[in-house]
Amino acid sequence: MNFLTQIDNLALIALLAVSGTALFLPTLSTLIGGKGLSPTEATILINRRKAAVLDLREAEAYKSGHLPGAKHIDAAGLTAAIEKLKLDRNNPLILVCDTGTQSRKVIAEVKKLGFAEVAALDGGVQAWKAAALPLVK
Repeated sequence: MNFLTQIDNLALIALLAVSGTALFLPTLSTLIGGKGLSPTEATILINRRKAAVLDLREAEAYKSGHLPGAKHIDAAGLTAAIEKLKLDRNNPLILVCDTGTQSRKVIAEVKKLGFAEVAALDGGVQAWKAAALPLVK
């Protein structure tokens, strides 16, 4: 009976470790890649704080549907494209791509340009669509 109790305890400890890791992963990805926003959080920033939205996808993907008010920029010439737009560096900036991966990768580069608050849309345009939020063509 003592042996079975030890196995039960090990199973509970393993379950605790797996659950804790699963809960911590989103926080870890934010710490490594920068701030990520849900579609709801992005909408609030856009509506309440006049956040600018930059779409990093290919031109064809942008034309097929993008977030309202989003500006298309070429990810390869990111710095020049942002400078050309003359955005207010005191307002939040939301970076958008198809899945959120590319946007997270350039957060640090955009922050170096003097933007106080830069975030990526978690899940990108795919998450925006899944949340049934509008796209503009």
